[in-house]
Amino acid sequence: MIQFARRSIPRRLLRWAFLLFLTYLGLIVVFLFLERRLVFVPSSAEEAWLKPEDPRSEDVSFPSADGNTISARWLPPETPRHGAVLFAHGNGGNLTHRGKVAAELRRALGAGVLLFDYPGYGKSTGKPTEAGCYASATAAYQWLVEEKQIAPNRVVLYGESLGGGPAVELATKHEHRALVLVFTFTSLPAAAKSHYPFLPTHTFMRTRFDNLAKIGRCPRPVFIVHGADDRTIPVAHSDQLFAAAHEPKQFLRLDGKGHDPFIVGLYSTELAKFLDRHAP
Repeated sequence: MIQFARRSIPRRLLRWAFLLFLTYLGLIVVFLFLERRLVFVPSSAEEAWLKPEDPRSEDVSFPSADGNTISARWLPPETPRHGAVLFAHGNGGNLTHRGKVAAELRRALGAGVLLFDYPGYGKSTGKPTEAGCYASATAAYQWLVEEKQIAPNRVVLYGESLGGGPAVELATKHEHRALVLVFTFTSLPAAAKSHYPFLPTHTFMRTRFDNLAKIGRCPRPVFIVHGADDRTIPVAHSDQLFAAAHEPKQFLRLDGKGHDPFIVGLYSTELAKFLDRHAP
């Protein structure tokens, strides 16, 4: 009986190991199925479409290369020489939720601000994907320089959180004044890894936004902001992005602050000084 019990122990261990493996595999499959819903959390215009903070704002739309119609909100600059900020927002809500941030940037910089949505956000058509975010950002950039005649070297590319992905992608391909990254990650799999350390996110995630691999190809000034107490995207992500970026660059670490896009007033003045030091 004792010998039989001893022989059954390895079988039980193998059985438990197999069950644990199946459970782990099931978690990966569920995560893959939910990936897009976890990454993109849009609000449609029917769910929420807030009035602009600045009455000078104008709702506009334009086509993107992937066939979608992209909705945007344009807040004009004080004068054309002030240029414009192309604002790529984070993964939640829609462009109207960033009205206060746009108004503060307009006040601090004098620049116009173009807020735009990704496919499936606000009034934009389609479904959100990484490629769709890049296409909508390119369409917004083209609208600024072609429709509003903003000089490319006076366009500030501003990426908030997930919006850092489209902003960095634009910065590698189009002329611009500066790249501004706020609470941005090195890559989406790396950001997911901080929340799901037990999953091989770098291996199986299809949505990448690999900013760390691209930022070294961004030739213009880089300004990075991150809250030291950010629990959504750890500040170490911005440390790595800053180290990989070319000069001139500046990293503003906000002690005691988390993942809050509405604290723009804490760094807008410093951003204005940075842009003035590196004027085109």
